[in-house]
Amino acid sequence: MQLYLIRHPTPQVAAGICYGRTDLELAEDVAAAAARIRTQLPPHLPVYTSPLQRCRQLADALHSAPRSDSRLREMNFGTWEMSPWARIQIEALDGWAADPLGYAPPEGESVAQLRDRVNGFLAQMQSEGLQRAALVTHAGVMKIIVGQARAMPAAQWMALRFEYESVVRVDLEIP
Repeated sequence: MQLYLIRHPTPQVAAGICYGRTDLELAEDVAAAAARIRTQLPPHLPVYTSPLQRCRQLADALHSAPRSDSRLREMNFGTWEMSPWARIQIEALDGWAADPLGYAPPEGESVAQLRDRVNGFLAQMQSEGLQRAALVTHAGVMKIIVGQARAMPAAQWMALRFEYESVVRVDLEIP
């Protein structure tokens, strides 16, 4: 399956704030972002999107009928959402650092849970015979898919960085 992974444009949020599932507005003109991204995509791709508006607005600008799927949302940081990273208890951050796949912030989800829901989405797309698609999504989702496509160990894919509006093409085989 050939996927074009697209990270949403810059959201309206202050630097240093922890956000994931929070439904943030965009800080820039979505039409201009879509014009830049469209040049990097083959024509007539089906588009799937996270339901969060920072992705959905871009998907709407790229395609007349994008399909929304909640499994493409960013990680749920629970009670950490919209808190400055500097104000999150160091013991909690140390717990996450000690078990980056398994640790879940209070009332949130772990990276392993995020990976499982993304894999559920990918498995469904594979079972439906999808050959190519664009996914308008978030950095966490992109890390998981790129890591799997490139057979990277978890520590390596978790360290990947994707700029806003970046487009990454991957060829992915789902067992």
